[in-house]
Amino acid sequence: MSWPQRIAQALEQRRSSGRYRQRTLCARADARSLRVAGTDYLNFSANDYLGLSHHPQIVSAWRQGALDYGAGAGGSAHITGYRPPQAELEAQLADWLGYPRALLFISGFAANQAVIAALMGKDDRILADKLSHASLLEAASLSPATLRRFAHNQPQALAARLAAACSGETLVVTEGIFSMDGDRAPLAALHGLSQRHGGWLLVDDAHGIGVCGEQGRGSCWQQGIRPELQIVTFGKAFGVSGAALLCDDATAEYLLQFARHLIYSTAMPPAQACALQAALRCVRQGDTLRQRLRANIGRFRAGASGLRWRLADSDSAIQPLLVGEESAALALADRLCMRGCWVSAIRPPTVPPGTARLRITLSAAHLPEDIDRLLEALHDADD
Repeated sequence: MSWPQRIAQALEQRRSSGRYRQRTLCARADARSLRVAGTDYLNFSANDYLGLSHHPQIVSAWRQGALDYGAGAGGSAHITGYRPPQAELEAQLADWLGYPRALLFISGFAANQAVIAALMGKDDRILADKLSHASLLEAASLSPATLRRFAHNQPQALAARLAAACSGETLVVTEGIFSMDGDRAPLAALHGLSQRHGGWLLVDDAHGIGVCGEQGRGSCWQQGIRPELQIVTFGKAFGVSGAALLCDDATAEYLLQFARHLIYSTAMPPAQACALQAALRCVRQGDTLRQRLRANIGRFRAGASGLRWRLADSDSAIQPLLVGEESAALALADRLCMRGCWVSAIRPPTVPPGTARLRITLSAAHLPEDIDRLLEALHDADD
């Protein structure tokens, strides 16, 4: 089979299965609304949980950073790309979350890939929650370590995996709040188990940081643990982009020597780090926003309780409505779109077969009447 034939066949299979993905060109988008092809919609698909992506202090900080340092970093942080704003942001994050060190990455995907690739060897094992993010599972499968999954959010399943002999080191991998289901990992139990077996815990808290815990410190802080490795990302509640790893001094120095994503990639632009410092201040002072988000979550869950589609057991900003088949999920998303509500249908292979869903995400930027409009559209589609 030639390259063109292979590509054409794969595309046709994806189309015929109802799993074909397409990008949406948005003329304008924020946490509350977006404009597509000249039509405005309420936005229930963004991860901008606190509505900070257009915050004037953050926008101003990025603009001033660009004036002071230019638009880009100009090189790897190991060469000329590491400037005062990045160093200051790393120190602020480490102090805020109670770690000796923080290291910046250009994305959460890159951070997960870099850490796992640099740390794991052929005699080691990775024990990952089966619903961990694709960036974690892909990095684990590509590493020389042995990957074993354990049943979702089941500490006893992890305990059984840990009981098996391993000649190398063990890394337990999970998320704080799961991106497709919106539920929370039992982090304290998982950390206790990994410690008793001499392992380390890596928590990707992309959807918890900024949203839960004191000052928005996230899932780990909320559950009273400090895992050996914590990934926080800035494309959700922080309203910007990028990520950081929180760890001890020795691990940070090791990764600076061996993490290829850090060594060979252009660093985060200093102007972006300036914006993230402003975002961190907004997050730390964001109790009112977090209260508003919680109120929106409660309003939506109360109003959605009578729908025939199952609402996932989630108290987070991610509220999945489980529809089942891909075609049904797409049809429901289209009906909501006609009512002015933009909601993404999530289909396999992102989620398991038979669990296609609407991934409804809520923000502090939504008004009560926005939530009511979505609920009305859902109930009308349910008739």
